Amino acid sequence: MKRKLILRGLFGFPVGVAIGFVITIMISVCVGDGSFYPVTPELIVTMGNELNAVILQTVLCGIMGAGFAMASVIWEMDSWSLAKQSGIYFSVACIVMLPIAYVTNWMKHTVGGILAYVGIFVVIFLVVWLIQYSAWKRKIKKMNDSIKKSGRAK
Repeated sequence: MKRKLILRGLFGFPVGVAIGFVITIMISVCVGDGSFYPVTPELIVTMGNELNAVILQTVLCGIMGAGFAMASVIWEMDSWSLAKQSGIYFSVACIVMLPIAYVTNWMKHTVGGILAYVGIFVVIFLVVWLIQYSAWKRKIKKMNDSIKKSGRAK
């Protein structure tokens, strides 16, 4: 299990960096003024300059990617119920994501800003969870139908 966690973390770090970079490109395109916005202005002020802010955000995106990748082993805990897996994965995701979002100024540093960010996170988590659940349910149904067909063919 330790080996699996380490390998997933090592794979997740560069994936997190890549996803973070793609998100900054998408944000810059949405702003639409032809400039690239790699970090929030608040993070630049906090870090003293843009380079330090970009380095910090890049490292934190890597840590986030590693954390999410490592947490994926939760879905392989066959002795746990789906509710337990989901609850623990959600908790780990929050523990990884929220402090990073706070430090990088991806949310306003107010109670309202934090609650809004958590609300958005919950909605995205639920949508992704429902999509994954539906996909797995269809796959299981196909496998069961295939087993039934092969049983009748004999």
